[in-house]
Amino acid sequence: MKRLSAEDKRIIKEVLDIKGYDPDTFDPEILNELESNEEYRAILREYGGEVLGSEQFAKLKEFIQHGNVTVYEHCIHVALCAIKLNRKLSINGRERELVRGALLHDYFLYDWHIADAPGNIHPKLHGFYHPGIALRNATRDFALTEREKDIIAKHMWPLTINPPRCREAWIVCLADKYASTLETLKLRKGKIRVNYA
Repeated sequence: MKRLSAEDKRIIKEVLDIKGYDPDTFDPEILNELESNEEYRAILREYGGEVLGSEQFAKLKEFIQHGNVTVYEHCIHVALCAIKLNRKLSINGRERELVRGALLHDYFLYDWHIADAPGNIHPKLHGFYHPGIALRNATRDFALTEREKDIIAKHMWPLTINPPRCREAWIVCLADKYASTLETLKLRKGKIRVNYA
């Protein structure tokens, strides 16, 4: 396994650093910067167009994920973070599969905050079970590669016992945890400003 170089560590710190967090005054720009990056937006549209244009995927706008961020917005945040990590660290993950897997990683199609919501079959164990539910839904609605399936199924590692098997799944796993942290701590102010559909 390749060890991280000093430059790799510096880039990870630059991408993920939230030192000095004060919920009243801290306003991270990372997600806004990612969204305003024309290159990343073009990659998202190119490889995620089928998913982003789907009526089923648009239903994710109805469900809150973290704080005031919808599942739809969260999936876009994760995809943008994954693109940046892949490029900055020169990981050379397959961008098409990276983007599609990131967009579909939380494609569980229910409000996990409501215990009796249709589809929420394990309300107290959502973190453990939703990757499998998302994978089942995504497989039903889209033709997926094995890498895309691995991304969706393993994005919650270590809650999922088996670790990711491909570099794209590791990238999305990290990007998901970062975006979720920002959203949960209410660091993400504002909404997705671009209509990707």
